[in-house]
Amino acid sequence: MEEYYWDSKIDYLSSTRGLYYNDDYIEFLVKAVWKINTPVHLIDFGCGTGYLGLKLLPLLPKGSMYTGVDAGIKLINRAKEIFKDLPYKTEFIVSDIQNIHLERKYDIAICHAFLLHMPNPTEVLKKMIDCVVDNGRIICFEPHWISNMANYHINGHDQSSLIQLGLLQKLFETDASREGKDGNIGIKIPVYLSQLGIKNIECRVSDKVNFLDPNSELENTSNLFNSLSEDGFGAVPSEHETFIRKLVDRGANHEEARKQYENELLLSKIFKNNIFLTYAPNMKITFGNVDRS
Repeated sequence: MEEYYWDSKIDYLSSTRGLYYNDDYIEFLVKAVWKINTPVHLIDFGCGTGYLGLKLLPLLPKGSMYTGVDAGIKLINRAKEIFKDLPYKTEFIVSDIQNIHLERKYDIAICHAFLLHMPNPTEVLKKMIDCVVDNGRIICFEPHWISNMANYHINGHDQSSLIQLGLLQKLFETDASREGKDGNIGIKIPVYLSQLGIKNIECRVSDKVNFLDPNSELENTSNLFNSLSEDGFGAVPSEHETFIRKLVDRGANHEEARKQYENELLLSKIFKNNIFLTYAPNMKITFGNVDRS
């Protein structure tokens, strides 16, 4: 039986999530924006190892419960291990989101960097909505890749020498039209939710800005450098002809593909833990209320 892809990415998931949020901003959302002041039952679609549960449960009223659903057996086992000695009420379900049937009993349905991997994200959103009680809430933490790519700065280098934003936007859009999986979905979710009947929709942007500072403590610099590396930033590109062929197959012309190879090769050479780098992921956080009246 073929291994579930994300079961092999536990280390990646564990080491990269800190790039996207400041804890105080999540606390601000829970207490000042969502104003959650009574116990709630959350369900997390594509929960992985329970990252959102770890972030949210300490901030929620006592008595709240977290249910995580994921198709990865290893992911769910790791989540159970992480939560087993924590003072929270949790349950974890191994299931393919595409096939699962859920009762309408949850106060909040959430997901994190999940819908971008779905070929039918609006159908998944419908499932999220259907399992939420009347006047419950949907919350989606999802990326907008092109804004991510526009928000890197490496001191001493023009961004255009490292990143072709126009080409990347074209590739992202082409991939989405071919496969349905959309790395830019974060900025589109407000529209999708409105079309599905959700009310009081808002979209926020995470305030996290990562700063790789060679003048800071070595441990901090090393941790951030390792997280960025694990996230794929500065990776050495594949063999030249293979790289070119794959980009051309995705819709780039030969000159665009050649330039992208040069960009990525240069970035892989200069990306060291002794450079100044700032990176703002701009994760989009969209939420609204289920109103069936």
